[in-house]
Amino acid sequence: MSNYKEKLRKVKAFVFDVDGVLSHQTMSLYPGGEVMRTINIRDGYAIQLAVKKGYPIAIITGGNTNAIRKRFEGLGIKDIYLKSHDKIRNFKDFISKYQLEPSSVLYMGDDLPDYKVMKEVGFPTCPADAVVEIKQIAKYISHHNGGEGCVRDIIEQVLRLHNKWMDNDAFNW
Repeated sequence: MSNYKEKLRKVKAFVFDVDGVLSHQTMSLYPGGEVMRTINIRDGYAIQLAVKKGYPIAIITGGNTNAIRKRFEGLGIKDIYLKSHDKIRNFKDFISKYQLEPSSVLYMGDDLPDYKVMKEVGFPTCPADAVVEIKQIAKYISHHNGGEGCVRDIIEQVLRLHNKWMDNDAFNW
């Protein structure tokens, strides 16, 4: 993970998993089978700021609830891939849509379904509590666990390096 800040400067887009990254690894299950996820509000703030700054952002998740779509659409994300059984296919769709090189994309994942995409991107990252196989290929491991600010951590670092963190856009939702 040496010189990771130099590689962060090349980031032009973000892709995030949901379960274990934007939410905790454990979830509440209601009697009707509905899953309740807890999402970190500071992660949400950083996401909406990155969207305002023009960064393409995608969500690629195996989850499939309207709550996921509603939350992330509300933050300005247009590319939300739910019930993703083939994350690499969805990733390729995303980079094709924005004409991005994989080397300019940051992906944050936490478990084996994220592995193939993390091997494709220029900057694979993970939360502190990711599985060992993901940690082994990550160029940056956040000191925050999934659902506890790891997304804010990495977005803030990128925006600071690009001089886009503390300006007029930063003080409004």
